[in-house]
Amino acid sequence: MSTPQHCPGFEQFKNLKAFKCKCPNCGKENEVFSDEFDKVRVCGSCGKEIDFTQCSLDAGA
Repeated sequence: MSTPQHCPGFEQFKNLKAFKCKCPNCGKENEVFSDEFDKVRVCGSCGKEIDFTQCSLDAGA
């Protein structure tokens, strides 16, 4: 029996990208992963829903 090289489920997260997204309401930077764009995301600072079409994305988070 061999030891796995990666955690189970590793392949589905292997190509994720992280972005910094400034909340259009309060300006707080939030880290967003590329698999979260189709999900509702709430700002950790002001608690309002983040509309990804209204925030600026800065790659390289």
